[in-house]
Amino acid sequence: MEKEIMEKYEKAGKICQEAKELARTQLKPGLKLLDLAESIEKLIRDKGGEPAFPVNLSLNDIAAHYTPDIDDTLTLKEGDLIKVDIGAQVDGYIGDTAFSVRLGEKSDTLIKAAEDALESFIKEIRPGKTVGEMSKLVEEVVLSHGVNPVRNLAGHSLEQYKQHGGLSIPNGHIPSKEEIKEGQVLGMEVFTTTGEGLVKESSPTLIYILLQPKPVRLNESRKIMQLVIEKFQTLPFARRWLKGVGSTAMLQLALKELTSKEVLREYPPLREKSNGLTAQAEETIIVLDKPIITTRA
Repeated sequence: MEKEIMEKYEKAGKICQEAKELARTQLKPGLKLLDLAESIEKLIRDKGGEPAFPVNLSLNDIAAHYTPDIDDTLTLKEGDLIKVDIGAQVDGYIGDTAFSVRLGEKSDTLIKAAEDALESFIKEIRPGKTVGEMSKLVEEVVLSHGVNPVRNLAGHSLEQYKQHGGLSIPNGHIPSKEEIKEGQVLGMEVFTTTGEGLVKESSPTLIYILLQPKPVRLNESRKIMQLVIEKFQTLPFARRWLKGVGSTAMLQLALKELTSKEVLREYPPLREKSNGLTAQAEETIIVLDKPIITTRA
């Protein structure tokens, strides 16, 4: 990896570290998720980066892809299990990290299972390891805690302006002989659950990504498409980031047109299929003989 690219990955990771520290200081009952998301995203920009995706603040049985909506009033309460998933990018080079907290509890088996599986992955990952080997390791560590991995979620490679690259490392074992290569950058995330271990799409959709520009009818649709091309490119964005485009009703109509014409793809919230609680742990890893964890001090 070129030195300049490495430095950008490391800067993005450092910003993620600071964003995690900020988030941990704010988590308490009564906190509005919208305020938390906006403060994290502001820090990312203030430190010289841009969000690689909207901050995900997923509660309880929602595993991923919930970010606050425009004027969202959802607040944290005692006992909530929150996943804070943060991404920062510098010239498209991404840091991706996540942690979980159970409000009012000092320890939680789900969180420990996710963190221990991630730590085991970090200790073992080297160039030449296979997806099969590493997915088996994650599954075994999670199961040893008496909970389940979320089998249809996975760690993933990171590429410039691509949050999900071509490599996937599932939380449940698959017999893949695909090798993990030197210099690959991984957003390795582990999801655990008290449920059966599968997620399904839920609602409302609050996160989108550009697929390809196409002719559209509504003026608001054209404005959104141009804004996405200029500011977000091929990275996910939040509906609340489009607040100035038009009224709430027109914004919803425009997004409906853009998704129906396959200009945009939706990322609905992912809910555990049996309504089990979920936890998440994630770090960004540059795969070398001595791996570099960019999102950890």
